[in-house]
Amino acid sequence: MRYMPLGIALSLLVAVTGSAGTAGVSLPIDPRAKALVETGREQLGHGDIETATDSFEAALAVDPGNPTVFLALGDAARAAGMQGKAIHYYREALERDPNNLAALSGEGGAMAEKGALEKAKGNLARLEGLCGRNCPEAQNLAGVIAKGPIARVVSADAVKPDPTVEDN
Repeated sequence: MRYMPLGIALSLLVAVTGSAGTAGVSLPIDPRAKALVETGREQLGHGDIETATDSFEAALAVDPGNPTVFLALGDAARAAGMQGKAIHYYREALERDPNNLAALSGEGGAMAEKGALEKAKGNLARLEGLCGRNCPEAQNLAGVIAKGPIARVVSADAVKPDPTVEDN
């Protein structure tokens, strides 16, 4: 009986600290990282994917774990044609912010471009559940799914002809 107040206090402490880690409260982005992300977005808009990626990675070093930075890295990887890497970055953003509409749309778009249309449709269904069919993210993803997978270009180095030797 005399340990009951101590037990209640300890259980309350465990409950509060346990729920604080899963609350999903996002902290504001560091101003330096925000500036780097904005610079990277401008560079990405001009088609300079490598420099934009460098800016986003610098922002990640300044503010590690921020979903906005992972989202930007996913957009850059997707623009570079690296859908697998983009999916990884979008999933990192979704781990930190599970209902991030842009990350859901980006991940679904990268999946559709890679050929995983059923998984992309799953993302579309989740988006429609969160924001409806008329939100820009859902409409964008529906458009990407309608286009289907990106056709892969085969380079001349990938196709080697069989050498034939002829006598003259």
